[in-house]
Amino acid sequence: MYIIAWYMERELPNKKKIFTVYESYKPVFAEVLHNIEAELKKTIKIGSAPTYKARIKSFESYYKKVLRQKPIEAAESSELITLTDMMGIRVICAFLEDLEIVRKQLEASFSVQEVERKGAEQSFREFGYESVHVLISIPENCFPTINVSPALPKNIVCEIQIRTILQDAWAEVEHELIYKSEFNPFDKPLRRKLASINASLSLADTIFQEIRDYQNRLQSELGCRRNTFYDKADELTDKEMGIESHQVSAPQDLPKTEVASPYIKGSIDDLVLQALHEHNMGNFTQAVSIYTEILELKPEPNAVVCSVIYKHRGMAYFAQSEYEKALADFVKSEDCNKNNFRSIYYQGIIHSILGKDDNAIECFNRSLAIDSYQSHVYYRRALSYFNLGLYSEAMHDINSAINLGLNDSDVQMLKERLIKKFDMKV
Repeated sequence: MYIIAWYMERELPNKKKIFTVYESYKPVFAEVLHNIEAELKKTIKIGSAPTYKARIKSFESYYKKVLRQKPIEAAESSELITLTDMMGIRVICAFLEDLEIVRKQLEASFSVQEVERKGAEQSFREFGYESVHVLISIPENCFPTINVSPALPKNIVCEIQIRTILQDAWAEVEHELIYKSEFNPFDKPLRRKLASINASLSLADTIFQEIRDYQNRLQSELGCRRNTFYDKADELTDKEMGIESHQVSAPQDLPKTEVASPYIKGSIDDLVLQALHEHNMGNFTQAVSIYTEILELKPEPNAVVCSVIYKHRGMAYFAQSEYEKALADFVKSEDCNKNNFRSIYYQGIIHSILGKDDNAIECFNRSLAIDSYQSHVYYRRALSYFNLGLYSEAMHDINSAINLGLNDSDVQMLKERLIKKFDMKV
């Protein structure tokens, strides 16, 4: 009796009134979302540009949630009833590593009210929706410029969802199959199929990240190896020019990488990483041995991979001052791939170190014919022209190097020497 009386006395929510209020705010929500998305694009900096999806919660979804979470307020209020997910922006990233980076950048740039990791509570037997949800306060510069009556509540928040591309794909499909459908899959075979699809997507995300980790580590090793090669080439050139030598990076100064390769031990990917690491640590004999092992495996596609490995082995020989062996490998690298302009450029460096400037110029010419935007090649060719007394040609190449952005102390020193040569002629 008392329960029936309570229901009779209670004021029920006025759906039409709630609809009118909510719809009146939609233009405001749209402007706020536009402003926040612009701020996110300024704030979020990751390797691969993320995709952004902004959405305003539909009234039907909003109304159901209001009745579920705030029934009393819905019955009594004539103002906007706020929920945390009325406005949302998805930040869709390529790799798993990006999710944490984006979260930290959000926390550093916005007032974060809450961070929730959806799906984190699932056991290893379960698969389902995964996403990082970050609730942020609306920044002052993102509030609407248009007049709103009543004003937008100051405590309103925006939900930022951070996902990978595959997590977003699963969430979209799952929403259509589960939440928008009157009948969900009840039988175990269908549920198993859904679980296996999600597991496959999760595995794919993990594999993509492993490949990304491998590439990042590989690029780090390649950068160190290339720098030490150029350091030694510059040191030898400085001695020839009679100027103060560059400081060559010592092996112990190079970054040490302890992360294990995710690839099968002894695979070509694993061996390449090992060889580069040994190379960077100054263990050149060991590096040459691993490069040779890779070549003996006859990797596929043979021409492209072998060209790269011959080039690396040549650089290891160069580091040991075995210039003839280095030159032979750079030639083999070009034989495997005629467009490998760096291997041709490296041949030119060897010829110039051996005092064969005519041969060096011929190699530099061929390298520039493939890629004419190599500032360092113009500088190296200028050095060879200078050694041969071809000062006009050398000055032309120095100016080309400067125009392409290379304007360090070596370039300026050579230019000053050339100017002196011209003054002497006058």
